[in-house]
Amino acid sequence: MPDTPSDGYETRACSSADREEQARLFNACFKKGANAKELAWRYDDGPHGASLSFVTRDREGRAVSGYACNPRVVRTFGEHAALVGETGDVMTHPDARGKGLFSELDRACMRAAGEAGWAAVFGLPNRRSAPIFTGKLGWHQVGTIRPHTFLFDGGARARRLRSREGRLAGFSAPFAARSCARRRGALERAGGGFDTREVERFPAEVAELDAALSKRFAFMVRRDADYLDWRFARNPSGLHRALVARRGAAFAGYVVVQLPREGEDVGFLVDVLAEDPAAHAALLSAGLERLEREGAVAAQATAIDGSWWQDRLREAGFLDPKPENHLVVISYLHDVDHPVARVMLDAAQWYLTDGDRDDATMG
Repeated sequence: MPDTPSDGYETRACSSADREEQARLFNACFKKGANAKELAWRYDDGPHGASLSFVTRDREGRAVSGYACNPRVVRTFGEHAALVGETGDVMTHPDARGKGLFSELDRACMRAAGEAGWAAVFGLPNRRSAPIFTGKLGWHQVGTIRPHTFLFDGGARARRLRSREGRLAGFSAPFAARSCARRRGALERAGGGFDTREVERFPAEVAELDAALSKRFAFMVRRDADYLDWRFARNPSGLHRALVARRGAAFAGYVVVQLPREGEDVGFLVDVLAEDPAAHAALLSAGLERLEREGAVAAQATAIDGSWWQDRLREAGFLDPKPENHLVVISYLHDVDHPVARVMLDAAQWYLTDGDRDDATMG
């Protein structure tokens, strides 16, 4: 692939007036569509600030490639808050691939992120683009991330789902489902004494819990009520449900799930926050129950290899994928001396769930 685009292409920054054009390009590049309202929610409405987004146009003025970088407020061990970007919606129209457009967009966006004072940027690229990021554009590979699956039953639909991980996984789905059920029973016992209820908005108390938990992790996106309401309650998909745990009047944490789309078998355990291990168990149990009640055959969640979140998923009974089923985690450092930037070279230290990804929805 060329390092610079061919003559006749122009790359420029986008504003809120460009969302219709960006949506048309998005829908030409991805199976999971988006409209201008959804992109405005993602790029313009986030409480951590506006996204940086760019398009490249061809000689006829058509947008043929696009790139977005979404800001997140991150703390390291509860301190040194900084703006960090997350790459998203990196796209090139099928008719314009192989012309160096992607590389030029990345360079333009990283220049803008540095000028905006963002300490660093991270991303979860697909397998096609990952080698370009790390081989040509100055990014570091800092980890791997994998999907994990919890089966609610071992029937035919579950066997078909697990067959994506290989014939043996499909054949053994009934046995795996029984193992998941045993772990789920342990969660229910460990999480006794909490009242979990579905809520439409996140309580203000979440900010105090977030501040306490962030002290344990080298990298954690700030989760206050404003951010969580934007990310989940006002998500254009309408697929997310939040449940809050309390012991008496005391707030103990929350869980967010994404319901299965119509005709699909999988729901997603998107985000969990709790300091008390018993509350964490109660919330995981409640989230799984909510997905099963909605008709899901399985729950899925992704986690960085070696991370605290991966350990919690495995303890809860979530099954690993086949070894090759993974994406890489990458980072680009702007302010190399900033404490947040320094911890972005080892993703296993991060607190990162599906709720931290740039996608509006999983799957």
